[in-house]
Amino acid sequence: MFLGTTARRVVSRKRLSDFWGKPENLLLSLTFVMSFMFATWQVLLNNFVIERANFTGVEIGVLQSLREVPGFLAFTAVFVLLIIREQFFALISVAIMALGVALTGFFPFATGLYLTTVVMSIGFHYFETINKSLTLQWLSKEHAPHFMGRALSVKAIASLSAYGLIFVAMDTLGVEYKWMYLLAGVGGLCALSVIVVKFKNFNPHVDQHKKLLLRKRYWLFYALVFFSGARRQIFVVFAGFLMVEKFHYSVGEISALFIINYVFNFFFAARIGKLIGVIGERRALIIEYSALILIFVGYAFVESATVAAGLYVIDHLFFAFAIAVSTYFQKIADPADMAATASVSFTINHIAAVVIPALLGIVWIISHGTVFLMGAVFAVFSLILAFNIPLKPSLNNEVLVGRVAP
Repeated sequence: MFLGTTARRVVSRKRLSDFWGKPENLLLSLTFVMSFMFATWQVLLNNFVIERANFTGVEIGVLQSLREVPGFLAFTAVFVLLIIREQFFALISVAIMALGVALTGFFPFATGLYLTTVVMSIGFHYFETINKSLTLQWLSKEHAPHFMGRALSVKAIASLSAYGLIFVAMDTLGVEYKWMYLLAGVGGLCALSVIVVKFKNFNPHVDQHKKLLLRKRYWLFYALVFFSGARRQIFVVFAGFLMVEKFHYSVGEISALFIINYVFNFFFAARIGKLIGVIGERRALIIEYSALILIFVGYAFVESATVAAGLYVIDHLFFAFAIAVSTYFQKIADPADMAATASVSFTINHIAAVVIPALLGIVWIISHGTVFLMGAVFAVFSLILAFNIPLKPSLNNEVLVGRVAP
């Protein structure tokens, strides 16, 4: 009996040691912490700004545009890497995000919310940039799609935890917005402290270029990233705002809707990642963009709160197919280009994201439907681009039409 208990303890310690010794587990742990904090910030935002700061479509558009400015400046990450290692940079980024989230609830007015949002966003976007770079460096081409799906499942677990906590704390116990934001930020810092202590430093497999890179042969990847950023902003900014402003969803109802989204992601994201590895990036993106055209047209004309919620859930599920854009790049790229191109691609992704929320916030006041029809147009452009991806992309086989010599 004693020997059996001792053996189990030894096995348990070995499993823990193996867990802390794997770089992919570091990425998943940081993803969990980041996702928990961002989910708290996001799910409370629309109700918080309407109830406490009296925001209209104009102010929410400005706030979301400011939120994307750090994403637009993500190319500066490559210069920071001249000073610090990518792994340490990722840890600092999560800490900065935690600070922004913790302070959000204490500034219920436009200027204060703009400032805390920018702080939160600096940490968020730098982490996403480095996380993408490290994922493409540390994971093989065969395992990357499935791992990215697993990462989405981890995001789902983190988000479900946040939404469940918010649902109980605010709808049942009446906790104030500011304490929820503070709890998420401080909790994130505590979890980050454990990660810093437990995980060792992992060395990159290939030394990365420490300069800005724009290669002509990556042009299709850049184009896909640009339209993805434009289209995604319409969903992130205005789909949730539609639920609150037009259909009068409460915090609890929005939380419940998000819980449904992430339950779907938890069960299907890893499977979608594995599916992309089987059917390839071209077919996966064609499926995604075709579906998104129909979804955005549906948003434009929906008059039922239930139908709108259904569109929201289906829309969110298709986010997992965006893994295919990253794995497409991994297959066509020089391994030394990962960090620099991840920085540049985040900037490209946010060119439209900086401008679109503010401009469409003005259009929103006139016509909700026009905003979503613009999303359908962006999805059409993305679909056209997806047809130009080879069935088996690789170095020197990046596109079907418009090939550029390396």
